[in-house]
Amino acid sequence: MKVRIEAVHPEKIDEIVAIENDCMPVPWLRQDLLECALAKDKLYLCAIVDNRVVGYAGLWQTLLEGHITNIAVLPPFQRKGIGSLLLSRLIDAGISRGITKFILEVRESNHAAISLYERFGFQVTGIIKGYYYDNGEDALTMALQKSK
Repeated sequence: MKVRIEAVHPEKIDEIVAIENDCMPVPWLRQDLLECALAKDKLYLCAIVDNRVVGYAGLWQTLLEGHITNIAVLPPFQRKGIGSLLLSRLIDAGISRGITKFILEVRESNHAAISLYERFGFQVTGIIKGYYYDNGEDALTMALQKSK
């Protein structure tokens, strides 16, 4: 399976919204995803297989810090390395933009995502009680420090 990673362009937003709706308990709105994809301080990448968007990932930059906001891959394409490829490209792009620290929040029950982040060197830095308003679940905060 050949996977192509590219920046999210406005014409891909409807496919990103479909992935978001399929994968996330509380999906982001189309307008929010479109604004993020177009913003200069944000980077959104998508994974494409056979001309179909099958996953995406987002990063917001504040000075030297990058906040990974979303990583989602359609269920039939999960566990095939696409999430790892998206995260790797996001980190590489962040480093090229001068980011030295990456942070994120993840549902405490999302063991697959936590395992992915740990494989990349992220470490748990804390817990935010009741972070997810849909069910009151706690979030783990995780961080990855990269040197210049």
